Parts: sequence; C-alpha cells; structure tokens
Amino acid sequence: MRGFSDEERERIREQLIEHGRTLFARYGLEKTTISDLTEPVGIATSTFYRFFDSKEELYVRILQREGEEIERRLRAELDAAPDTAASIRTLLEVVTEEIETNPLIRSVVRNDDLERLAAGYEGGYEEGREQSFSYLLPIVRSWIEAGEVREDVDPEVIASTLRATTMVTLHQDEIGEDLYPETRDLLIDLVAEGLVEDDDRG
Repeated sequence: MRGFSDEERERIREQLIEHGRTLFARYGLEKTTISDLTEPVGIATSTFYRFFDSKEELYVRILQREGEEIERRLRAELDAAPDTAASIRTLLEVVTEEIETNPLIRSVVRNDDLERLAAGYEGGYEEGREQSFSYLLPIVRSWIEAGEVREDVDPEVIASTLRATTMVTLHQDEIGEDLYPETRDLLIDLVAEGLVEDDDRG
C-alpha cells in the first residue's frame, strides 16, 4: 500500500471532513456508512482508518469545527451587545437560528447523534457533549468571572439551560406556526432576564 505525501494526507482529510459534514447533515451518524464517506473522496474504505479511527471520531471533529465557526460568529455579535441580558438574548437567537437553518446542527439535535457516540467512540457521549457545548462554555465562564450572571449555578448547568432553551425550535409543529415566533422570543427573554445578576438588569 503506497503512502501519501503530507499534502495528499491533508487534502484527503479535508475532503473527508467536507463530505462527512454533508452526509451527516443529510442522513445522520447512524445511517452514514464508511463507504458513503470514502466513495466521494476516491479512497478505499480500509484507507479511511489511516485518517480517522472511526466515523464517530470524524463526526466529533466535524462538530468541533462547526462549534468553532459558531463561536466566531457569536463573538462578533456579542461584542455589539449593550449589556449581559442582551448578550444572552443574542446568543440564544444565534444558536436558535443555527438549529433552524443549519442542516448539520439540526440533524445533531433531531437524531440524538450525541447519544449514539457513547456506543461507537472511545470518547463517547461526554466528548461529543463537550463539543456541543464548546461554543457556549467559554462565553458562560467569562460572564461568571465578570460577575454578570448568577454565580450560584454551575457553568455547565447554565450552558445546558441555554442549549435546552434553543430546543424549542424542535417543537414548532406542536406549538403552531402562528404562536411559535412569539413563544420562542418570550422564552429567550425570560431566560436572559433570569440568568443576569440583579445589578446587571437594564
């Protein structure tokens, strides 16, 4: 089996990540096979394992990159927010929009793919969960360190609450098209106001 040059390895790795993102978004983790991932790249299925130990590892790497992109967008928008409550609203609005419009993120939350990592990847659910929070935790911790949000709540609990709030997007049909926008916006307002310290309220 011939080896790959460093340039070839980087190109193939990036192609696996690019095609993996598309396939995972379309079919989810469970229904995407190794051959689905390798065929567009033009490598054998056995060659896949020279780049990633499993499709679950590839999935986590894709989520990590996606989280970094979301965090960059968030940072830019949060810098313009006038206070912490507005920052929380902005964060929730951006993440909610990602779930509503980003096929990969929507697939992650719809298909419970993080749960499936527990069985198929050594890092399992915990690493996958950490990647899903990777863009939230640094922001939450910076708010806590600045004394701008409730310090009596663990940062992961706050991040989990923020993430849970954005899950309202999965219940649009139940809520109803006419009520959903106002329901989402009111929930975001209530969470934002509830997390800020009393002296930070505008």
